[in-house]
Amino acid sequence: QRSMAERFSNGDDNEVRLDIKNRFSFTTQLQVIDEIPHQFQRRDVLFHLSLQPQVQKHIVYQIRPTKRGLYSFGHIQIFAASPIHFFNRKFTLDKSVDVSVYPSYLQMRKYQLMAISNRLSEAGVKKIRRFGHSMEFEQIKEYVQGDDYRTLNWKATAKSGQLMVNTYSDEKSQQVYCIIDKGRVMKMPFEGLSLLDYAINASLVLCNVALMKQDKAGLITFAERIGSFLKADKRVLQMQMVLETLYNQKTRYLETDFERLYAVLKTKVTQRSLVIVFTNFESLSGMKRQLPYLRKIASQHLLVTVFFENTELVQVLHQPAKNLEAVFTKTIAEQFAYEKRQIVKELNNYGIMSILTAPKDLTINTLNKYLEIKARNLI
Repeated sequence: QRSMAERFSNGDDNEVRLDIKNRFSFTTQLQVIDEIPHQFQRRDVLFHLSLQPQVQKHIVYQIRPTKRGLYSFGHIQIFAASPIHFFNRKFTLDKSVDVSVYPSYLQMRKYQLMAISNRLSEAGVKKIRRFGHSMEFEQIKEYVQGDDYRTLNWKATAKSGQLMVNTYSDEKSQQVYCIIDKGRVMKMPFEGLSLLDYAINASLVLCNVALMKQDKAGLITFAERIGSFLKADKRVLQMQMVLETLYNQKTRYLETDFERLYAVLKTKVTQRSLVIVFTNFESLSGMKRQLPYLRKIASQHLLVTVFFENTELVQVLHQPAKNLEAVFTKTIAEQFAYEKRQIVKELNNYGIMSILTAPKDLTINTLNKYLEIKARNLI
């Protein structure tokens, strides 16, 4: 029997368990082959074990999908041999089943549990000093050492006979939109996952944390045209809507149209919102083509653009150049890296926040930026 989760988490190790029982009256030598989905391109899911009569054993292995979609498991093939290999018998168990691979909900749960238990710093989330305080009143409480004396409530102090202070919380019900570019620039793979899937996994975590902060989370995907539009909300089923929307996204192979994005934001998102755009600019000239639309978006919303370091080029930069060809390669790699830094500088010149990140650090860097913005009351 094969046991596993009803759905797999993309980019994570997912556990599969096989339960094998020997119903013969003698010890049996077994070879067990699990027909895993063809997407994994693995031929090593073969297990050897010896089972005594009426004994059951468990086989546990991990598989890591790198693409969303439907995966089909086939049969379980078992070759049983007698102790002296006098006979061999093949058993084919029809355990065919389809499993959907969803965006990384395991990563989402990890950050959710850490947030609940105040252990986000273990994952790299920075503790950010709060600038001033929000104007959203929460409660009156007894003064303890370290409280801001400027928040003393003299009226409550006079009534109770002890020092009382007002406490304030982060402003709630602010709109946060994760906007994902599905154009050809997001097809590039790093460590098996495409940039689109990195952006999808990060958006899932960010939407979940935003909802935990009592903000409204929304989602937009676009390429040469608008794909999905999920209005920012904090209803009970919003995270399920986000998950299902992200599951169905596919890369488009045309150039991204930022003008269409600006148009949909202007007509459908009328309240000032935090807008986080996951895209990838490979050159300064490519970014400048989209800059007029980014500036228009930034004039109405708090815009953060997120794009990616080419980590393979970074590895080239750290390798010694042993010949003339390697010198040329390093020079080109340095030029690309320099252009990425110039893009950040150019965006900052126009007051547009940006995150230049390695793909593997995308989630934590985006989460840090969101928490920083909340702490500074910028939305």
